Amino acid sequence: MSKRLRILFCPWTCLAAGALTLFPGAVSALQDPTRPPGFEVAVVTPVPERDLLLDSILYSKDRRVAIIDGEALREGQAVDSLRVIRIYDNRVLVTDSGRERVLYLERLPQVRGTQ
Repeated sequence: MSKRLRILFCPWTCLAAGALTLFPGAVSALQDPTRPPGFEVAVVTPVPERDLLLDSILYSKDRRVAIIDGEALREGQAVDSLRVIRIYDNRVLVTDSGRERVLYLERLPQVRGTQ
């Protein structure tokens, strides 16, 4: 019985495989019958990470302010898609377009005195 089924289905399988190789565009036109009508698959393109410059940090017991790209921001404040989460004495934790980032102060060049 198993051999008989193989013989009966072999021509259909070969015909389907031949059609797919001859007409590759037909494969992309096939649609899932279980998908609701009007359902489109959204292609999400990642947002490139923008350059942010941490200019300075004002850190005291009473006040914490970070200057990011020339904007003075406190913890919880937001500008565009940038939100300040936490300000530390040497770094700032922010979310940029939903992604967490840590901004560090750039090291200043060492200045040596001359005699």
